[in-house]
Amino acid sequence: MRLSTETAISMLRRAQDNDTLGGRIWRARDSLGMSARELADRLGVHVDTVSGWERDRSEPRTSRLFMLAGMLGVTPAWLIAGLGDAPKDELSGSLSATLTAQLAQIKGLHEQTGKAIAALEAELVRVLQDIR
Repeated sequence: MRLSTETAISMLRRAQDNDTLGGRIWRARDSLGMSARELADRLGVHVDTVSGWERDRSEPRTSRLFMLAGMLGVTPAWLIAGLGDAPKDELSGSLSATLTAQLAQIKGLHEQTGKAIAALEAELVRVLQDIR
């Protein structure tokens, strides 16, 4: 069974994220271009509190966790357990676009190589017939 590039990328995004809660908080905040201070101000907590969460030194209370997920544009399930879609960021978007372009280029080169092989085989057949 052959998967399309889009299907493979979608499957990878849906796989469980093995980062920590703190790592997911940081990634989601970073993908929005938001500073830790901005997030802390929006949540009504001290910046050291956000820093502690992101470094896995402490965890937000349940009520803050749901507020945090909403502010970061992710689901609580992704934030807590890494289940579901990770936030989109410029790096992963540009990386997948780069990989998709490289894949298309390699497919084109593969097609050209196949044509070159077929032409070489035909020429070899012609040369061998001329020798006989």
